[in-house]
Amino acid sequence: MKRQNELLLKDAIREWLDSYNLREKVNEIQLVQSWEKLFGKTIAKYTQKIFVNNKRLYLTISSAPLRQELMYSRDKLKDRINEAIEENFIQEIIVR
Repeated sequence: MKRQNELLLKDAIREWLDSYNLREKVNEIQLVQSWEKLFGKTIAKYTQKIFVNNKRLYLTISSAPLRQELMYSRDKLKDRINEAIEENFIQEIIVR
């Protein structure tokens, strides 16, 4: 028998995160922790800094050729990140 106020745990956690404005920070932590898994050891090795501010992902890359390659593939990176986080978390990627 189902209750009327029954929520899935996933939905309850999302509501709680939204009520305390923590969802963006949790998504950022999840992205940083899964960076190597998403993009591989080579890219993770040359990535010095990752942070998110106002739905913009800032990457500091130590290799100039890799930096240039990531500049060209920003849309693919954005799509992969948003798919992994399961929401429209990143709108723009800035590679330094």
